[in-house]
Order: sequence, then C-alpha cells, then structure tokens
Amino acid sequence: MSLLSFKQKFSDFLDEEDAATAIEYAVMLALIVAVCAGAVSGLANATKDSFTNSGDAIAGAMGS
Repeated sequence: MSLLSFKQKFSDFLDEEDAATAIEYAVMLALIVAVCAGAVSGLANATKDSFTNSGDAIAGAMGS
C-alpha cells in the first residue's frame, strides 16, 4: 500500500459519518428506554397505591 493510498483511505475513514450516526441512535435509544422505565415505575407505584386505598376502603366498609 502506498503512502498516497493510505492517506486517501484514512481521509475517507474520517469523512464517514456512519459511526457517529450509530452512536447518536444508541444515545437516543438509551434516553427513550430511561423515560419508559421511569414512566412504568411511576405508573406501577400509582397503581399499587390505588389498589391499597381501594382494599382499605372495602375492608372498612365491611367492618374488618
């Protein structure tokens, strides 16, 4: 491989944007997963609290 060929290949490598695009997509995916996990966690806590309140109300209404 000649020096000119190496320089051209190295220049072409630096000009490629495929790797940067893949990293950007990975970061976006990580952020989306984090937001979804947070939303599911929040909804799970709200649902648990709702069922606890409902169970307490039913138990109180039945005199237990």
